[in-house]
Amino acid sequence: MLLTNDVRRSRASSMPACSARLAGLMLSTALAFGFGAGAMAQQADGGGSGLGSQAEWAQRYDSDARQQVQRETTPTLSPQTVAATETAVQRYQSIVAQGGWGAVPAGVNLHVGSKGQAVVALRHRLEITGDLDQAAGMSPVFDNYVEAGVKRFQARSGLGQTGIVSSQTVAAMNIPADLRLRQLETNLIRLRSFAGNLGSRFVMANIPAASVETVENGSVFSHHVAGVGKIDRQSPVMQTKAIDINFNPYWTVPASIIRKDLIPKMQADGNYLNDNHIRIFNKENQEVPSSSINWHSMDATNYKYREDPGINNSLGVVRININNPYGVYMHDTPTKGVFGDDFRFVSSGCIRVQNVRDYVAWLLRDNPGWDRDKIDAAIRSGERIDVKLAQPVAVYWVYVTAWATPDGVVQFRDDIYNRDGLGAPGTLASAADPSQDENAAVEPALQQD
Repeated sequence: MLLTNDVRRSRASSMPACSARLAGLMLSTALAFGFGAGAMAQQADGGGSGLGSQAEWAQRYDSDARQQVQRETTPTLSPQTVAATETAVQRYQSIVAQGGWGAVPAGVNLHVGSKGQAVVALRHRLEITGDLDQAAGMSPVFDNYVEAGVKRFQARSGLGQTGIVSSQTVAAMNIPADLRLRQLETNLIRLRSFAGNLGSRFVMANIPAASVETVENGSVFSHHVAGVGKIDRQSPVMQTKAIDINFNPYWTVPASIIRKDLIPKMQADGNYLNDNHIRIFNKENQEVPSSSINWHSMDATNYKYREDPGINNSLGVVRININNPYGVYMHDTPTKGVFGDDFRFVSSGCIRVQNVRDYVAWLLRDNPGWDRDKIDAAIRSGERIDVKLAQPVAVYWVYVTAWATPDGVVQFRDDIYNRDGLGAPGTLASAADPSQDENAAVEPALQQD
């Protein structure tokens, strides 16, 4: 970022004359050769020691916007992504050949204002993968340039962009370069299998990224954060079609959840089903009271359990049905807080979609009259309304943990289901302690669909 003449004069007037002339000469030289003003200000402070006023002055400048990760319009499943990932493989081969990268010290919570050799190690790590421009230098001061580099790294690692080097960020940074290379090579094979014609309109759900894309005419139409299957209740990889929409749906509890969750809940609290608006039906479809069932026997598995529609229904206010043999689907959720978490592996296989009304509006585009206003009205009615898609839309649930985009950004995600077979350490697992889950108190176990 260049300084205006007014700012230069203001800064110079506060220095002794000799220091001002020296700083001005150094700044002019830096600008002539394309170095950042912030980096040169640190050097003017005696080699960037971080002990004088100029190091603090340099930190006031905004970071380079070019270092930000932009929202991508190129579909993850596309020939362009394949080509970009091939380029990334070559780049990481070069990084590995040059010795990879050093470790960032663990146990140190680095942030703006931190100083020391740990910051130097952090700068070097960020520079190798292009998250920090070389012109930012190797000062031991954590400034706004480093913060922007950390945010960029976090964005392409599926972590919240805090700019603070947390334990999760360090864990991701310290995964060895050769392992990252093999991760790219493994996922390149997966991406190539989807490089053909997937249709003019399709949906891609990337399970490790816990994200959904809608794609139209070769470009991403919308991005949606998602909640996907737990490690022990995995979302399946599949190719299918979205066929219909249920507004204000009932939720029929799957057999696996009856055994794993519902029965233990009822053993602990006999009012649990009533409190959560779940009704019980026998084989003749007659409603029966919970008091008539022995919850300490297998008798409880012989009934159907159905949750009433409503804003607190486990499926939220809308369900998207997709053809598949696994009994899974896509849907809304009453617990929107999960979409703000880094760790979103929370369901029993289905996929929860953020901004689901926008997603449904896109799916129903070819259904006459079903615009966003009508969708909102249908939900407000509280009535169960089913709408068949005029044109079924292709849906791909995929497992991709590494890919690159045409702008050169290389994305990595945890191999949460251990399908890469590389033994890469997880960076999100330590953040997934159920006792620390902010949604745990408001989200009953049965809502882990």
